[in-house]
Amino acid sequence: MSWTYNSNYPSIEDLRERAKNKIPKFAFEYLDGGCNEDVNLDKNTREIREVELIPQYLSKHLSSEMKTELFGHVYDAPFGIAPVGLQGLMWPKAPEILAKAAHEHNVPFILSTVTTMDIERASELTEGKAWFQLYHPAEDRLRDDLIARAAAADCPVLVLLADVPTFGFRPRDIRNGLAMPPRMTFRNMRQIMARPDWALRTLINGKPEFKSLKPYMPKGLDMKQLGQYMNQTFSGRLNEEKIAPIRDMWKGKIVLKGVASMEDAEKAVKLGLDGIIVSNHGGRQLDAGQSTIHPLKSIAKAYKDQIKVMMDSGLRSGPDIARTMASGAEFSFLGRTFMYSVAALGAQGGDHAIGLLKTQLQQVMEQICCERVEDFRNFLVEED
Repeated sequence: MSWTYNSNYPSIEDLRERAKNKIPKFAFEYLDGGCNEDVNLDKNTREIREVELIPQYLSKHLSSEMKTELFGHVYDAPFGIAPVGLQGLMWPKAPEILAKAAHEHNVPFILSTVTTMDIERASELTEGKAWFQLYHPAEDRLRDDLIARAAAADCPVLVLLADVPTFGFRPRDIRNGLAMPPRMTFRNMRQIMARPDWALRTLINGKPEFKSLKPYMPKGLDMKQLGQYMNQTFSGRLNEEKIAPIRDMWKGKIVLKGVASMEDAEKAVKLGLDGIIVSNHGGRQLDAGQSTIHPLKSIAKAYKDQIKVMMDSGLRSGPDIARTMASGAEFSFLGRTFMYSVAALGAQGGDHAIGLLKTQLQQVMEQICCERVEDFRNFLVEED
């Protein structure tokens, strides 16, 4: 196995614990938490790990290859970096670190509309290979301009976010003043003082900003005004009427992210979209919903020949990626996993996490005698 990683942190849980001790509590809880009572957050990973694979030791296994073709590009692994908002809050320059690592490892990086790096910088770091996730604006003018910028930056894939019609109810963020509008409390200031490395790097790099949105925002907004601006600017509720004109104007591939039902998967197919990401926003929106692995199985079975079926939410390791692929996904994305690694290891975090996941996934493939990623389904222990 030729991929390198820091042997002091050979698991994602190691990285999570280090991240918890390196960044302020409010930043860690923003990253780590779900919504309401965290039921779906916990269920996501737990139910992925109920999936079992069966090895075929006496097969004529020659080698295992994880390269995967997706939308005409051959990636070096069947996973990518999911979009995460406010990444610079968790660690300064986090999206830049991850975009660069993704490009070097030849895996996809998805930029969120509401993260702390703009579309143009993402394109520069990935040589035009970054995907762009669009939070749907309330005004067509802003929608059209963001899409035009993504096209000018050569983004090959536009990801439409479907699962944020409302902001999730997140008790940790409310206590920490990270709900909209955000606020800085004395308690948060004490947490910052206890993390001098994070504080110094944040001071050097400047406060996190919504970089892609900065050209549209009035200057001099205070925190309350920023919250009002974000609430007024974005209407996350998608429907077929809103998606159809985007399909007409975007010349590249379009993926719908946040699919959690057969009904939405069918609509994506009818709209002529190129892919779907089965997702529940990492358990951050609907605590009473299903885990992602549950609808994935039925959606993949019904629509795998009509649209690219991918998944995120709950994956934390190479074995989790293997379980997801065996359950029907053609590609997978991870968010928190990469952010734990960057918060823990800084500039080395992206390279470490990708190398670790590649090593883990390669080991699973060789152990069960799986030669190609698309063969994972042949190793799934079927439920009775």
